[in-house]
Amino acid sequence: MRASHVRPAGGTLLTPGFKVLLALSALGGLLILWRFYAGLGATTALSDGYPLGLWIALDVVTGTALACGGYALALVVYIFNRGKYHPLIRPAILTSALGYTMAGLSVAIDLGRPWLMWKIPLYFWRWNLNSALLEVALCIMAYVGVLWIELAPAFLARWKDSGPVRLRRFAQRTIPILDRALIWIIALGMLLPTMHQSSLGTMMLLAGPRLHPLWNTPLLPLLFLLTCLAMGYAIVVFESVFSSVTFRREPETAMLAVLQKVAVVVGIVFVSVRFADLAVRGRLGLTMLLDLHGIIFWIETVLWLLPAVILLASRRVNLGNLFLGAMCIALAGGLYRIDTFLVAFQPGAGWHYFPSIQEMFISIGLIAMELALYVVLVRMFPILGGRSVAVGASQP
Repeated sequence: MRASHVRPAGGTLLTPGFKVLLALSALGGLLILWRFYAGLGATTALSDGYPLGLWIALDVVTGTALACGGYALALVVYIFNRGKYHPLIRPAILTSALGYTMAGLSVAIDLGRPWLMWKIPLYFWRWNLNSALLEVALCIMAYVGVLWIELAPAFLARWKDSGPVRLRRFAQRTIPILDRALIWIIALGMLLPTMHQSSLGTMMLLAGPRLHPLWNTPLLPLLFLLTCLAMGYAIVVFESVFSSVTFRREPETAMLAVLQKVAVVVGIVFVSVRFADLAVRGRLGLTMLLDLHGIIFWIETVLWLLPAVILLASRRVNLGNLFLGAMCIALAGGLYRIDTFLVAFQPGAGWHYFPSIQEMFISIGLIAMELALYVVLVRMFPILGGRSVAVGASQP
C-alpha cells in the first residue's frame, strides 16, 4: 500500500452519533466506578453457581474473538504471503488492539481485587503451570502490548511529520528500531492468539458434566480456534464496509469478497467438525430435541451456514451482501461462545443467572468506548487505506 494512500480520515468529530457514543461511554464509566465502590455483589447477578457472567462471556470470550481480525489477516499476509491484502492490516490491528484492551478492562472489572493483577506476570514462582486460565491471562496481557506496538508506526508517522519537537525526535529515533523488530513482534502476534483462543475452550472442559453434551467435547480448543478465525475474517469485512460508508473511503470490494469466502469456508469446517464429533460420540440425537438447548444449537448452525447461502445466491458481490454475511458469521461465533460459557453451563438445581442492569450497561459502555476511540484514531492518524470517495481519482 502506498504511503500516500494511508492518511487520517479527518472530518467532523462531534457528530450526533459520536455524541451518543460519548454519552454511553460516560454512563458505563460511572457504573464502573459504582461497581468498584459497591462491590460485585451489589452490582452483578453473579453467584457461586455462576462465577462467570456477561463481562467474561461477552466482553472477553466473544470480544477477543471479534478482535482477532489482525490475527486472521496476518496469517493471510505474512504466512501465505498475500501482500495485496496489506491495505487492510492497519485498521484490522486497530480493531484488535481496542477489542483486546476493552477485554482486559472487563477482566479487571470482574475481578474481586483487580489492583493485584500486576502480580500475575511477575510472581512467576507461584504460577500453576497446569492452569489454562493462567495461560489465557498471560497471553492476553502480552498480546495487548504486542498489538499496540504493531500499531505504533501509525502514531509515529503522524508525529514524525507534524508532532511537537520532542515527539518528532522520539518518532525519528524509534521508527528504525521498530522496523527491525517488527518481524519478531508479528511472529509473537500470531503465536499468542493461537494459544489463548484455544485455551478459552480448554477452560470449559474443566466444567465436565456441568456443560451440556451438545457443547461438551474434547474438541472445544479446536472449535474455539476455528470460531476466532472465522469471526476474525468476518470482522475485517465488517470493519472495512463500516469505514467505507462512514468515512467515505473507496471499498476494497474484491479483497473483502475473498476474505468473506475464507470466513464461510472456516464456518463450514466448524459445522462439519462439530456434527462429526457429535456423531462419533453418539450425541447426534440430542440435536433433534426441541428444548432450549436444541433450538439454540440449530440457531447457531443456521447462522453459520446462512453466509454460504448468501454467497451462492448472489449474482454479484456488493457491500450489502458482504455486510450481511459478516454479521451472520460474527453472530454465529459470538452465540456459540456465549452459549458455551453461559447457556450450556448447568451448575445444578437452584442456580440461575441473568445479567443485572449494571452489567448490561457496563458492557454497552465498553463497546461504545471502543467505537468512539476507533473513530477518534482513524480521524487523527493514518490508519485507513484507499482513496477518499469525495476526492475521487484525482487524489494523489
